[in-house]
Amino acid sequence: MEIKTAKLLDGKALAEKIHQELSVRITESQAKIGRPPGLAVLMVGDNPASAAYVRNKERACAKVGITSFGKHFPAETTQGELEEVIAALNQDEQVDGILVQLPLPNHLDAVTLLHQIDPDKDADGLHPVNLGRLVRGEIGLRSCTPAGVMRLLQEYKIPLQGKQAVVVGRSILVGKPMALMLLEADATVTIAHSRSPNLSAITQNADILVAAVGRPGLITAEMVKPGAVVVDVGMNRITDISGKSRLVGDVELESTAGVAEFITPVPGGVGPMTVALLLENTVASYLRRVGS
Repeated sequence: MEIKTAKLLDGKALAEKIHQELSVRITESQAKIGRPPGLAVLMVGDNPASAAYVRNKERACAKVGITSFGKHFPAETTQGELEEVIAALNQDEQVDGILVQLPLPNHLDAVTLLHQIDPDKDADGLHPVNLGRLVRGEIGLRSCTPAGVMRLLQEYKIPLQGKQAVVVGRSILVGKPMALMLLEADATVTIAHSRSPNLSAITQNADILVAAVGRPGLITAEMVKPGAVVVDVGMNRITDISGKSRLVGDVELESTAGVAEFITPVPGGVGPMTVALLLENTVASYLRRVGS
């Protein structure tokens, strides 16, 4: 019997394509505008994972021609100091996008800080104004990870209209905006989560299944409808018995790839798309702010 293997949704390749397109747009626009786009990533403390993410974002900026205004603060930095920095960046004409790298040290209020960012410079698309624009179907900066998922589905010409979509996860970062974007694309959307009873009965109905819970291997082959499109947003670092650590998603990849038609790998699926859409948001803000 022939064993079918799902086609991979290659986020790394698509992100590279987006980088190239952005590089061309920036080169053309900079000649007229007189400056490149600018992105400020604020990091507090010395979380190694956060430091790696910030380096990755800064490298991606350099690659496409976005100026980085990265600021790294000691762990003991106060809420007031950060709010002053954000207020200054809001007024800085060289800065088009602002991002606060999460998680923050426990003494800081991340939600309040995110609310301080000018919605039109909110590169992460998480400000309540931008989430409200998404709910209303208005133009605005979109949350990077779900927007990256939508772009990936579009690239592979996966139809969404009339399809049953299940989003497992309800975070403001991914789950909720993901459901809204799928709804906007005329899918019929169900939101489930780690506390949903009989989760597999829900996921088995999904033509499009998005897993965004942060629990390694939560979605297994028997939970997936044959021929479904499976998008794995999970990024979990686990250590095997030999002491080596590796990244895995929320989906048990090997077995599920025998059931699904399309699946995203981890790493190399949604992760690169998140960074690509962060850059795209920054460029969109840049072009809107200068009226180009």
